[in-house]
Amino acid sequence: MADVHVAEELWSTGMQPEGILERWFVADGALVRAGEAVATVRIGEALHDIASPTSGRLTVLAPVNEVIDPGCIIAEVHA
Repeated sequence: MADVHVAEELWSTGMQPEGILERWFVADGALVRAGEAVATVRIGEALHDIASPTSGRLTVLAPVNEVIDPGCIIAEVHA
């Protein structure tokens, strides 16, 4: 299993203490490939795609419009 997390570096230039999970590109339970964009988050005015760290089946942990913090885990990928 691998965690899909929102990298803390995305906040390095922003003043926002948190972000919003805007959209999932794949459904819960879908098969994903390593490096595939699975979600997008909004931090301030910027949108950032979040990629799967490995290939496998995605388990969504955070719903759309969830407030997210730096480094938080939004999903898991099971081989």
